[in-house]
Amino acid sequence: MKALIRPWLVAILMLPGAAWTAGGEDSGPPGAPPDPVLQSVADASKRQEWTRAAAILKEALVRSPSNAEYHNLYAYSIRKGPNPDMDLVFKHYAEALKLNPEHRGAHEYIGEAYLMSGNLVKAKEHLKALDNLCFFSCKEYRDLKREIAEYEAKHKR
Repeated sequence: MKALIRPWLVAILMLPGAAWTAGGEDSGPPGAPPDPVLQSVADASKRQEWTRAAAILKEALVRSPSNAEYHNLYAYSIRKGPNPDMDLVFKHYAEALKLNPEHRGAHEYIGEAYLMSGNLVKAKEHLKALDNLCFFSCKEYRDLKREIAEYEAKHKR
């Protein structure tokens, strides 16, 4: 009986420590000061000022080129902006995933970018990656799954 209970007990004990990571990939431990770059980007994104958000992140990447979240959000801002350069979008999502292969947001967003480019197969590869990363269903998995279903319904022949 102990052998059956122990894995569940370990999983339950780990939950509070893991809960703080749900706020963002690079949100840091509780009590850490918020990242001013991410705050500025969030403010610009709320107003859908994608060009401004991209400019903030481009400058931040000069100072912190190994920040996976900056690459992820830079690609997202470019993708959401006017006339997105999809080569640049894919380059920065790929860099985010190179720096952090378990970056759930980057998997979700690159999957959406693949749908924008008409590549359903690659989008599904990232959905599978999210399925493997999320112990239980996570927001990123659910969002990309919904986007794929909508894409498939729209492109059904």
